[in-house]
Amino acid sequence: MPTRRSTTAGTRCSPSTTPPGWDPAKAQDWAAGQISKLGADKITGVYAANDDTGGGVIAALKSAGVSELPPVTGQDASLAGIQRILSGEQYMTVYKAFKPEASKAADLAIQFAKGETPKGDTTTKTAGGASVQSTLLDPVAVTTDNVQDTVIKDGLYKVAQVCTSQYASACSKNGIE
Repeated sequence: MPTRRSTTAGTRCSPSTTPPGWDPAKAQDWAAGQISKLGADKITGVYAANDDTGGGVIAALKSAGVSELPPVTGQDASLAGIQRILSGEQYMTVYKAFKPEASKAADLAIQFAKGETPKGDTTTKTAGGASVQSTLLDPVAVTTDNVQDTVIKDGLYKVAQVCTSQYASACSKNGIE
């Protein structure tokens, strides 16, 4: 969530929280409290757990009169998150393409259905030191520079869904067609 700048030690993170149910309204309330406590001018960036909670934090910042928003990140490439990115309110979102995830999940399901022990592409270690077969897919940071080449190209959203009348000028400015 919001970070605060210390004059002696560089940038520090404020206490973080995950709003119950990942609720944007609860994220907004929490962020409003942090803004009151720290001061809006001390918020230098926001690492939100997902786009919806990032949206709640953005709403709190705007309600506090912040006109130049700090970088806010999210995750899940939600439609609202993509629209906020294009309009300049949110810096980026983490996109995990659904098709590769679904394909790997289907492969695992078939292995389980055949009574086989699933095999991953690699082995990772747990905090306890156990080795676990894993498949690690590459997430993508979506910014204004690659909305067209990621969530639009992959078919997650159609241009008409993203570029509603409210976001038409932002889409045009960012080359979304």
